[in-house]
Amino acid sequence: MMVKLRPLKKQLIDSTGVTWGIPWSEGDLKREELPQLRLNDGSTNMIPMQSWATAYWPDGSIKWSAHAAICPEGKTEFEVSRGEPLTLDKQVTVRETDETIVVDTGLIVCTLAKQGGPVIRSIVRDGETVCTGGKLVCLGEETQAVSGEVIRREERFEGHIYSVKVEQNGPVRAVLKVDGRHQASASAGRREWIPFCIRLYFYAGTESIRIVHTMFYDGNPNEDGLKGLGISFAVPMQGELYNRHVRIVGDTGVFSESPKTLHTRRTGGKYRELYIRQTAGEMIQMDSEEDSFFLGLLDDSATWDDFKIVQETADHYRIWKRTKQVCSWLKAAEGHRAGGLTYVGSRGGGLAAGIRHFWRKYPSGMEIKGMAQAETEFTAWFWSPDAQAMDLRHYDTETHVESSYEGAEELRATPYGIANTNELTLWCTSRTPGSEELQLMQEQLESPPLLVCEPSYYRDTGAFGIWGLPDRSTPLRQQLEDRLDGIIAFYQNEVEQRRWYGFWDYGDFMHSYDPVRHVWNYDLGGCAWQNTELAPNMWLWVMFLRTGREDIFRMAEAMTRHTSEVDVYHFGEYAGLGSRHNVVHWGCGCKEARIAMAGLHRYYYYLTADERIGDQMDEVKDADFATVQLDPMRAYFPKDEHPTHIRVGPDWAAFSSNWMTRWERYEDTAYRDKILTGIECIKQANYRLISGPTYGYDPKTGRLSPMGDDNWGRHLAISMGGPQVWFELADMIQDPEWPEMLAEFGVYYNMTQEQKDQLTHSAISTKRFEHPVLSAGIAAYGAYYRRDQETAEKVWSILLGNPYAKVDLQKDAVNVKQVRDIQEIDWINTNEAAQWSLNTIIALTLITDYLKEEEGVYADG
Repeated sequence: MMVKLRPLKKQLIDSTGVTWGIPWSEGDLKREELPQLRLNDGSTNMIPMQSWATAYWPDGSIKWSAHAAICPEGKTEFEVSRGEPLTLDKQVTVRETDETIVVDTGLIVCTLAKQGGPVIRSIVRDGETVCTGGKLVCLGEETQAVSGEVIRREERFEGHIYSVKVEQNGPVRAVLKVDGRHQASASAGRREWIPFCIRLYFYAGTESIRIVHTMFYDGNPNEDGLKGLGISFAVPMQGELYNRHVRIVGDTGVFSESPKTLHTRRTGGKYRELYIRQTAGEMIQMDSEEDSFFLGLLDDSATWDDFKIVQETADHYRIWKRTKQVCSWLKAAEGHRAGGLTYVGSRGGGLAAGIRHFWRKYPSGMEIKGMAQAETEFTAWFWSPDAQAMDLRHYDTETHVESSYEGAEELRATPYGIANTNELTLWCTSRTPGSEELQLMQEQLESPPLLVCEPSYYRDTGAFGIWGLPDRSTPLRQQLEDRLDGIIAFYQNEVEQRRWYGFWDYGDFMHSYDPVRHVWNYDLGGCAWQNTELAPNMWLWVMFLRTGREDIFRMAEAMTRHTSEVDVYHFGEYAGLGSRHNVVHWGCGCKEARIAMAGLHRYYYYLTADERIGDQMDEVKDADFATVQLDPMRAYFPKDEHPTHIRVGPDWAAFSSNWMTRWERYEDTAYRDKILTGIECIKQANYRLISGPTYGYDPKTGRLSPMGDDNWGRHLAISMGGPQVWFELADMIQDPEWPEMLAEFGVYYNMTQEQKDQLTHSAISTKRFEHPVLSAGIAAYGAYYRRDQETAEKVWSILLGNPYAKVDLQKDAVNVKQVRDIQEIDWINTNEAAQWSLNTIIALTLITDYLKEEEGVYADG
């Protein structure tokens, strides 16, 4: 057994810690065999590796494993195989005392507090303290109206630790999870708010620490302004002011300065050479007697104590500096999109910190105070206090159901319980890094290293259900593959030209388009942000799996980070649910399980072993109980003997994705049994999956109670990721009736009314089966399962007759003027883009035998 791996990007940075996931076919890898896996670099060179299981098959064998290693520079091929693993010489160790946890990578030693604060007490390298006082910082802004004037009062909060958990303790990788809340720093016992969860990642022999920071909002958006959010470090300063350095990575180069530069109007000769060396980060030696005149000039020159960079928008940042707090800030530079990496240090080295997606998740910033002091305060701002406070209020005081496609009459537009996750990387250096080294750090920050399997391996193991590899062997197949790629390219361009960026927005797409104003429906109720409507996450992940493309992976990653946090409630009355699409991400009155379902996010979890996504999937395991308080069908079915009412899809489909994930991750058979109970109840309906789709539901028992055979539309059952979940379930529960039920439903969907009446005795109307393109995937499954040529040909006629098959989006895009020149497709909508793509991939995988080349003429229009 051997699994080939490659970097997601072509090249990895030297001595970089990497964590990745590998899928396995059922029975291929027993759990006792996991410790006997080893890693090499594509030749005979062995690399120490740490391994653990992240999911199991029903037979107890491993379904997904996760691995960590330190990968050498420049290698492009790796292999995992059975054999004696290599022992690591320099291991990461974790040691606990009553008050602290100490992590030693062999190069740096990081001491964390167990309770209270600051989170990081110190980081030491080679006996030198790199930093102390790693504090989580939050600035609150209270607004009051006094005598007709608006008074704003700012209050500082600092992270207060409630608990620290060691999730992994080596030998290659150590992970610590810290939970707490921000506490007012004015006095003890004052207000606490903004809960946080951060994870710190350490790898053996490395100088870097990766921090994944999640903030949860628990304020009142009408009263509580969040003015700043970040992490602050105290970095000791040693030696002369001219041997202290600030480095800020800009668009393509590096801002390199010192609190006391050697630049004066008299700098020349050897001092010019020293100035060049100083700017390059070298330590400068001067003699008090020989260089007395020049040192006197330096004493007379200004001392720059504070520096900061503020990324105000996705298109603009400024770098500032000042001499004293009572003096003005001086603009030092400005640019387009900063790299997000800043370094501060002196003799003996210093600390570099980088915020990932720095410009994409504006307004972000870095701030340095006290470069001329014994200790400088170095803050990485996820939300810069130089920007306006977060405005989390809704866009209106009423809802607009009919005119604007908002989902419910109730106004439930609250951000209470949403979250936002950001990533910060620290480098603890022994010297001031040069520009080239800083640029390499920045590249690693933006595209963290990851090992991936070949697409053919993912396919062969059956990872994530039904999909196939690209096949361009005929003109029509090539046309369809080109269309699939073209839709991805279109959305990549839309993200950029429409500037779908910002702290709360980055990662999401918009829903549908207004061709008159040449804008997406950013202000039209439920037609603005997508919020996982019709499973765009799954579309992007499947496109990555079949192509292995890094650019698609990064799109899917950003969407997963956004939708799993911002669109979901992590506590409060809607915990486990998410908000349907809206102008404001959390604005719609419909709070549903489908938005938060684990099936959307497990791709990222299994490919990367990301613990934060694991948390989110744990949170939703009992989301079905939330529907008792907020019945998804409350507007259509009055309160009756059932605790609540749900649809077999998207509601029960979402629950089953949560339960399937819980079962495979923890082998928790209670959740498997809820799936089996639901399937048995559906079997008892008059026409199985065709019936309903609304049922009475009891989350305590998992039982679905039929409420008729034709009580709601069927398209939502199959367009929100349900088939993708159900296809995987078919391989896990091994119930032969379940795939037959799926096939039956798929074949039935697009039948004529006469055909349906013969099968279901005129009990079900064709009008309940809308939007045929949404059914193409499950219909293709039915055609494949039953070898049904008529259904297969119907599927292809639906897919090939769709605009996404006919139109080359790049060639047909029109130049229009909307604020600036843009490329436009005026009929675009993300619902159909995602579903046509997903269903075309399924059809190409299952029923290409029924794809007639002459239909390509029809598809070309």
